[in-house]
Amino acid sequence: MAAILVVGFLVVVFSAMDQSDAGGLESYARGEMRRFTQIDDAPPQPEAVYVDENGDEVRLSDYRGQVILVNFWATWCGPCVEEMPALDRLQADLGGEDFQVVTVSLDRSMDEVLAFFERIELENLPIIHDSNLASFSQIRTPGLPTSVLYDRQGRELGRVTAPAEWDSEDAKALIRAAIARGA
Repeated sequence: MAAILVVGFLVVVFSAMDQSDAGGLESYARGEMRRFTQIDDAPPQPEAVYVDENGDEVRLSDYRGQVILVNFWATWCGPCVEEMPALDRLQADLGGEDFQVVTVSLDRSMDEVLAFFERIELENLPIIHDSNLASFSQIRTPGLPTSVLYDRQGRELGRVTAPAEWDSEDAKALIRAAIARGA
C-alpha cells in the first residue's frame, strides 16, 4: 500500500514538473487558443526602440517583470483590425501589475494609428509605433497579426500568427496560466 502511495506521489510530482517545462502552456492551447504554438528556437525579444503617442521611446524590455502579450499589427491589415477590440477588452480585464497587452503598430505613420484608436474607441491599449519596421524581421513571422506571449524575463512562451479572440475564456485561461507559473 505504501509503495502505491509513493508511486502515485511521484507521478503527481513529475507531472507537475513536466507542466512547468517550456512554460507548460501547451495544455491551454485549446478552443480559441488552438493556434497558440511554442517554437523550439524562439527568437529573442526584439530590442527595437519604438515611439509612443507622446514621442517618448519605448522598449519591450521596459515591461520586464510582467508577462506581456505583444501584438504586432497594422491599420491596413484586416485581421489585425478585427482583433483589436478583443485585445482592448483583454487588457481591461487582466491588465495590471502582472500582465500587459502591448500593441506595436507597423503602420507608416503614427497619425494613422492615432486616428484608428480614436475611430474604434480603444481605451486600454498603449499606442506604440515601430516606425522603421525593425521588429518584423526580428520576430521571424510570416505576416500580421502576430501576437507573442513573453514571460517576465522577456523569453517567448509562444505565439499566434493569426487573429484570435483574445477576450475569450480560452485566451484568459492561457494568460492566467502564464502569470501563475511566474513565467
